[in-house]
Amino acid sequence: MSFPLPYHLFETGLGWIGISWSARGLTRVQLPERDRAATLRRLLATLPGAVGTRPVEYPAEDLPPPVAEAVAAIRRYAAGEAVDFSGIAVDLGTADAFRLSIYDAARRLGFGETTTYGELASRAGHAGLARETGQALGTNPVPIVVPCHRILAAGGKIGGFSAPGGSATKERLLKLEGVQLGPPPPAQGSFGF
Repeated sequence: MSFPLPYHLFETGLGWIGISWSARGLTRVQLPERDRAATLRRLLATLPGAVGTRPVEYPAEDLPPPVAEAVAAIRRYAAGEAVDFSGIAVDLGTADAFRLSIYDAARRLGFGETTTYGELASRAGHAGLARETGQALGTNPVPIVVPCHRILAAGGKIGGFSAPGGSATKERLLKLEGVQLGPPPPAQGSFGF
């Protein structure tokens, strides 16, 4: 027997974001596409277990309290507030032990804190598996909540990002957190008097 998959779309300072959840926690966070309709299409195409089920859109007033709290937290984050998502429950479905350890290590990074794929792999107990760590983060179903955008390539380079907009979206999220990549802006010249 299949059950309807709940989802909700909401507008933020970043654009329309979509989420889905189970009784155990968030199952999907869809970062913004060009508009609400495109975000909805991408969300529905990627909902876990969508085959044979009918997704059901929940209005804001009917969201379960933990989901409403997650929506509020994501909205605050999109407005530039330092938000800690570590208390938001996630349901990562059939993710294997390696991915779960990588996602857990990523969730320990604070607002504005970055690390490299190699360092995150080490923190998760998988030293030497930077490439595999990048692959795991590329399939992260709950971006922002599991902050894969905070993981950089070696040398502090931006690296890839599988969300809509790719690396530009990753850089936008990092800027929102006060992280500047690349050389700092030139210092203001003095007047010399």
